[in-house]
Amino acid sequence: MYNQQLETFIAVADSGSFSKAGEKLYVTSTAVIKQINILEDRLEVRLFNRSNHGVQLTKAGESFYRDAKYILQYTEDSIQRARQAMREEETVIRVGSSPMTPAQVLLDLWPALHEQYPGLRFQLVPFENTPENAKEILEHLGDHIDMVAGIFDEDLLNTRKCQGLILKREPICLAVSLNHPLAAKKCLHMEDLRGQTIMLIRPGGFHEVDLLREKLKNTEPEIHLEEFPFYNTEVFNQCEQGNQLLMAVENWKSVHPLMKIIPVDWNYSIPFGLLYAAKPSATIQKCIDVISKLYY
Repeated sequence: MYNQQLETFIAVADSGSFSKAGEKLYVTSTAVIKQINILEDRLEVRLFNRSNHGVQLTKAGESFYRDAKYILQYTEDSIQRARQAMREEETVIRVGSSPMTPAQVLLDLWPALHEQYPGLRFQLVPFENTPENAKEILEHLGDHIDMVAGIFDEDLLNTRKCQGLILKREPICLAVSLNHPLAAKKCLHMEDLRGQTIMLIRPGGFHEVDLLREKLKNTEPEIHLEEFPFYNTEVFNQCEQGNQLLMAVENWKSVHPLMKIIPVDWNYSIPFGLLYAAKPSATIQKCIDVISKLYY
């Protein structure tokens, strides 16, 4: 279904030059000219006016350009629909995995899940936890990654246009360096935190964290608050090296080997569960239904 001549034609029309189109397509300008000549001969239509200053679409070329763009897009869409239909027939679920989105919860569920859904298989897809990756993955769940486990709230679901199945509420804890004086404690109390610096994700990241931030600002002036834009291993490194305390959840206990996650005796928690596409495939929906029954 792939049509190299159409792609070459569009590249020339967009760039206005055979040489620039060749650079874009990683071929020589001679190869580009050959493809355009073949296409014009096949169509029996002159598509470009050529001069020393470049090329320009003829009136016929302008008409063909609009249709060619549609043809290529329709071809790509048809391929994606076919692949989606194939995936819906399969029972492989691609689970995204990163330090902040560990897949262990699904692996723990595997025996019971496999008993209820014998044909199901998981494929782990590791990815680097960056703001760009997180946005791309969550907004396109079902394309390359089907499911991700992690913390979320309604604001995140609405922003990224995906669904979430809450498995539990994770108590908000604090991560500390193993060299920190508080690392010996099994639970932290408010008096332990006075005079300390707590790193919290910036406002708008999670509603529950925003509530905690406001509470600390209004009632605990001796606790210093430091904001950061996004959770990744670099934030854990910064915390460990600077001896701050970092808001964390128990599921992140393996992110940094030199840090310990300690519960706090405050009543704050955050939803933890599975994120998946707004319009999931039949396989994903069946998996979510089975997991829901196991949890609820």
